[in-house]
Amino acid sequence: MTRPQSSPATLPAHPPAHLPAHAPTPPREMDPQRWGLPEAAGPLPDGARGLVELAFGVSTTASGPLGLPPAPALPPALVDALRGLLGEEHVLEADDVRRLRAGGKSTPDLLRARAGDATDAPDLVVRPADHDDVQAVLDLAVAHRCAVVPFGGGTGVVGGVAGGRTARVAGLTGALSLDLVRLDALLALDEVSMTATLGAGLRGPAAEALLAERGLVLGHYPQSFEHASIGGFAATRSSGQSSAGYGRFDAMVVGLRAATPRGEWRLGVAPASAAGPDLRQVLLGSEGAFGVVTEVTVRVRRAPVASRFAGWRLPDFGAASAAVRELAQSGLLPTVLRVSDEVETAVNLADPAAVGGSGGEGGCLVVAGVEGSARHVEGRSADVAEVLARHGGADLGEAAGEAWRAGRFAGPYLRDALLDVGVLVETLETATFWSGVDGLKEAVTSALTGALGDGTLVLCHVSHVYETGCSLYFTVAAPQGGDPAARWARAKAAACDAIVSAGGTITHHHAVGRDHRPWLRHEIGDVGVGVLRALKAELDPAGVLNPGVLVP
Repeated sequence: MTRPQSSPATLPAHPPAHLPAHAPTPPREMDPQRWGLPEAAGPLPDGARGLVELAFGVSTTASGPLGLPPAPALPPALVDALRGLLGEEHVLEADDVRRLRAGGKSTPDLLRARAGDATDAPDLVVRPADHDDVQAVLDLAVAHRCAVVPFGGGTGVVGGVAGGRTARVAGLTGALSLDLVRLDALLALDEVSMTATLGAGLRGPAAEALLAERGLVLGHYPQSFEHASIGGFAATRSSGQSSAGYGRFDAMVVGLRAATPRGEWRLGVAPASAAGPDLRQVLLGSEGAFGVVTEVTVRVRRAPVASRFAGWRLPDFGAASAAVRELAQSGLLPTVLRVSDEVETAVNLADPAAVGGSGGEGGCLVVAGVEGSARHVEGRSADVAEVLARHGGADLGEAAGEAWRAGRFAGPYLRDALLDVGVLVETLETATFWSGVDGLKEAVTSALTGALGDGTLVLCHVSHVYETGCSLYFTVAAPQGGDPAARWARAKAAACDAIVSAGGTITHHHAVGRDHRPWLRHEIGDVGVGVLRALKAELDPAGVLNPGVLVP
């Protein structure tokens, strides 16, 4: 087994144990009022501008300075203790640092930020260096009854990182944003068992860069990949665009280390066990409510040497759903499999650079990508092609598949550009069994159009496929109106009501947070709610861990 390593660029075969392999470069902060980095943003594509003018009308959305709550009023003894523990430079109270942690990246988060509302900002931002620091911060927070909100990449879209206001309402003394950015090491690598232990603060690209130095890959690529963290993937049960081939993130996890108000918690001593319920699942998806994940041990694989991404056009959503269901149930899944419905295909959303341009000849776009050895890519691509063709598919070639791959992280930038010109844009997702797909899709679409009225555009795609069912991912666009935040809140509530009524899950991969919590009881029942509350009471008796998330 390889212990902590010195540098991803000069990875020795047996490095000294005291030299960690940290992320190649420190991650940059995102704009609190927008997605991503400014240099990656761009104007609306010409086709999208025409679509906006035709469907929504054009206006502008002003962005104002973010108003912050009063200066920190935390107990002086707590602040002094944190500075003594972490060092002055890692206990931050500057406005420009606090405002970056006033929310995540949902459209309501961005609308509040653009309106200058940063009342959910934490009182302090602290940056521990390792697990022991995190545990010590939690111990201090418990002693001083101060909320602790774990912060990874800040890409969440369900209200999971905005704890300042909740902490004050809960009667706590304040809120700390526990920024895990310094926990950015490849801590251990076992190339016999093919596992790697990663610091929770590692961002997606940095983790892949560290593994690539040994010819390995994790293979987890959600749309937030460029900015999201390993700990965030675990805490939200994330699922990536390559989950058909690599699996969901929770399926990759073999071990966890967490800091809790009760002390250190380590889980995962073997690849499988019959020693009672799998308690790793308590931390996976826990969103910082039960503990702070500090280290994650994951299954890794050899990096693929070949790939082929192709696009297919199928006659309609029914035919496309039947085709991908056959692929899943026949054991023929490619690495990536995505189905755009007729509306999303017509708008060209699978290629953000071409949104609003001609979507072709109707039907539904299917993107299928295969990675692995040259032999596997050739064989599996042929298998996929045979099934898609049998369901009426027309091969569009690799250009369509590569266009999706080139633009797959660009969607949030397009949302910013649409918000800028007065279009309300947001997404939501769910999942159900194959027999319920059509009913769920119709119910959510009707709820959204009914709540938002004329001029509403609802697009849908299948983003993840399983033997027994699939996810449905909706993108909604409508005129902003006079109060876009309230307008979306009504539409989201209607969609969530429709999801639970149709038997879908309230979230497939965005997590529960604060936004979905009112509907969780419908999914897990009163007994399930009692179990979550008991876990919270046992692991966080003082109620300081991310108050308000997950637990009804």
